[in-house]
Parts: sequence; structure tokens; C-alpha cells
Amino acid sequence: MDYKRLIIRGISYSQTQSGAYALLLEHEETKVKLPVVIGNFEAQSISLGLEKDIHPPRPLTHDLFAKFVSITNYELVSVIIYQIIDGVFFSNLIFKNKANNEELIMDARTSDAVAMAVRFDAPIYTTPQVLSEAGILLELDEPAPQDSDSEQISAEGDLASLTLQDLQKLLEDAVKDEDFDAAMELQQEIKKRNKKIE
Repeated sequence: MDYKRLIIRGISYSQTQSGAYALLLEHEETKVKLPVVIGNFEAQSISLGLEKDIHPPRPLTHDLFAKFVSITNYELVSVIIYQIIDGVFFSNLIFKNKANNEELIMDARTSDAVAMAVRFDAPIYTTPQVLSEAGILLELDEPAPQDSDSEQISAEGDLASLTLQDLQKLLEDAVKDEDFDAAMELQQEIKKRNKKIE
């Protein structure tokens, strides 16, 4: 099968479904986007998996499963989004045993599969058929992230008035309280400040 590799382009609050998020995957070559509706928990888990420097005080479900996979001498080789039926994506996790190269394929929700992929730095693939059925071509070049960043800063209110030390303290508190949405916002503000210092 001629699989197409996808990269994670971003996660945003879903405009169509209340309490849901849209995970945006992108085909590397054609820039066709694959929007996948996911829940709040999965959105947080994927975000935390991408932000390697934020560690929750207790492991999330995907962290536990990733640790179990590693302990049993397996590794996640890839994720394949192989089908879409009535707007629902179907995915497989492809594991390989490090000792004997035995392959193990497990069915998974796409949101869980992506949450695992980010923890193993495993590639995400889909089929040409899924891309043609559910893919959309959006122009999300440089202006779009800047617009969303400015909206986010205005929504955050007075983060700009806080010192770097205050932001770091708030980040630690947010992680302790498992308020990962706030933690992500604070982390982004800290990164922006650090870039300016450099």
C-alpha cells in the first residue's frame, strides 16, 4: 500500500462540536489537511506528548500504556489511519518486538493512536483513499498562526504584565493542579519571552 505520511499541524477548539477539539494532520507533500475531531482529554494528552518539557505529577493513561509497551520490549513503529466511515476514522498501531522483530497490530481510536505516536516519535500514515475522502486544502501558512497567537494573548489577559519568574511559578502550579490548558498557555508565553532574550 502506498501510505502517505502525515505531520501534526495543530490542535484547536472545535467550532462545530461543543467541548471537542480538532486535531489537524497534514500530508507532508501535498499540504492536504486531515481534520480529526477529538475529545478534551485526548487533546491534552497529545499536547503534553508534543511538549516534552512538561511533566504531569502523575502519569496520564497514554503515558502508562507507553511505559508498559517499552517494558514488554516492544516499540511503536507507526500509526496508520486506514479508513473513514460516516466521519469516523479507524486507525492501527503497529508495534514491533525488539528481541524477535515480531509485529503486533492493534486497532485504536485515532486520537489515542496519535497520543501514542507522539510519545514514541512514531510516524503517522494514511491511505490515498482516506486523504481523498476526508482531506481538505487549507492555506495555513505564516499569517494564520500569528492571528491565532494574537487572539490567544488577548484571551489570556494580563500574562504580558507578569515577570518570567511569576510565569514559571504559575506554570508549576498549573501542572500540579493538572490544569494542562493553562499550563500550555503559560509555556507558550515563557517560550516567547525566552526567544526575545536570545
